[in-house]
Amino acid sequence: MTTLSLIQPTGRLTLGNLLGALRPMVERQADAFYGIADLHALTVRHSPAALRARTEEIAALMLAVGLDRSTLFLQSRVPAHAQLAYLLECTAYTGELNRMIQFKEKGRGNDATRTSLYTYPVLMAADILLYRAEQVPVGDDQRQHVELTRDLALRFNATYGPVFTVPEMVAPAAGARVMSLSDPSVKMGKSNADETGTVYLLDPPDVVRRKVARAVTDSDVGADAVRHDRAAKPGVTNLLEILAACGGSPAGITTYGALKAAVTDAVVGLLDPLQKAYADLADDAAHVRSVFAAGEHRCREVTGPVLAAAGSAMGLA
Repeated sequence: MTTLSLIQPTGRLTLGNLLGALRPMVERQADAFYGIADLHALTVRHSPAALRARTEEIAALMLAVGLDRSTLFLQSRVPAHAQLAYLLECTAYTGELNRMIQFKEKGRGNDATRTSLYTYPVLMAADILLYRAEQVPVGDDQRQHVELTRDLALRFNATYGPVFTVPEMVAPAAGARVMSLSDPSVKMGKSNADETGTVYLLDPPDVVRRKVARAVTDSDVGADAVRHDRAAKPGVTNLLEILAACGGSPAGITTYGALKAAVTDAVVGLLDPLQKAYADLADDAAHVRSVFAAGEHRCREVTGPVLAAAGSAMGLA
């Protein structure tokens, strides 16, 4: 069964991305298409040089974590993504796009909002429909976009003929849910404004140590201070879950200092081989480009017939 997942190059990859998304991706590589959604990154003001650098860094990191048995690609280098998005825009209704949460929260009422922010859910639908994915793992934050994808596919098929596979929404593969070290009420993500609470995959050991040392805990110093209790002790719980996800054990740990030392050792131990692999790949950029070029060639072979069928169904010569 085809698996598809895209990463937006809107920031540097974090420990949360590794444990929550990349590691599950490594475990399911058969017939998997994993891409970098660089077109999606154009929906907001950005630095072209920074976008290019982030894209190159993420490409090397995807290989460094072990995504070498899947099809890797840059979204912008598979023209069918943008081309099908336009055809689907000719199927979508403005009322649907007005209800999309990203536009409502980030763009509505701002005259400088880019049109692409308004229409990017249609591009996301094109990403999915091009690969005839039967199931789409989706969290709550993306459920609305997959519902739109289903609506567009059903409407297109009813209007023009059965071109698209209508995907079913399924629960995503279980991955560790990593929260910010400085604010355990929010996820650790690559777009977080507070870098002090975010461990990036390329942070050196001294930086990891400093960030973990400053992680939020609480004022409890009792015998059971180090315990899993998300409601009462969210910071400590986050550290315990990071420790477990990185292969460490809380056995014998009774103080916050010992917990933070154990978390630091576990995180550094997990990141060390990844960083070494990344350094080798960064020195061999031609290899990274060749892997992605091969993946992009395969993507064009897979998506071309779908795009052609959609265009023909709509009456294009």
